[in-house]
Amino acid sequence: MERAPSSSPPRPPRPPEPDRICGLAAVSAVFARRPRDVLRLFHLPSRRREANPFCSVMAQMRKPYREVGEEELARVAGTVHHGGIVAVTARRKVPQLALPLAPALRAAPVLPVLDGVSNPHNLGAIARSAAFFGCIGMVVSGDPRQAGLSDAAWRTSEGGLEVLSLWSAPALPSALPRLGVMTVAAVARGGVAPENLPPADCVALVLGNEEQGVSERTAAACDARVTLPGSGRVESLNVSVAAAVLIHALSARRS
Repeated sequence: MERAPSSSPPRPPRPPEPDRICGLAAVSAVFARRPRDVLRLFHLPSRRREANPFCSVMAQMRKPYREVGEEELARVAGTVHHGGIVAVTARRKVPQLALPLAPALRAAPVLPVLDGVSNPHNLGAIARSAAFFGCIGMVVSGDPRQAGLSDAAWRTSEGGLEVLSLWSAPALPSALPRLGVMTVAAVARGGVAPENLPPADCVALVLGNEEQGVSERTAAACDARVTLPGSGRVESLNVSVAAAVLIHALSARRS
């Protein structure tokens, strides 16, 4: 008599990989905003003085922290660009954006919306500029090219990603008309200068993919298009630089 093949119980899903937050500014920001999410802390001897307050917090929470050498810290960080200190944290969730925007989000003059920005360094740099100029949050699209939260993005943001609330908009073109604020697509040509946009208390500024820009479907869903006038000697700015200039220009209009 043949035995029926035994069926083993399904394996539980693997927990998501933790985030690795590198650099003093980014680590300081995560300890300031969500210290309980920090799982482990590592630092070089040269960062002992700056790391001591964080080590005290880790000791109070009974979580591991350690002073390590350069080679081990690079292995923990996954990069040699670790800034001498690395916090391993629970992966931050990015919830779906609720529509229309909550009144608190409309308090800031600009809400950056990323439509397929694929380079994590650009994502981090945009978050850094957004936080510097007083933005409250940032939205990322469901475009398959869209960069997510990564070690490079955390490091480049210099704490900006911690300061901002983050949301996702999987179907961005259909979400834009329901935001309840003016929506403006940043385009390389054909848009109006920032100072010629209609007045608005809050602008959702849509920034596109590094090579192809804002998709035409997304741009068509926006209320207006904006273009930074340049010398014409080069075609356009890097998206993170354009974001900084536009966020500043749009924020200054309301101040």
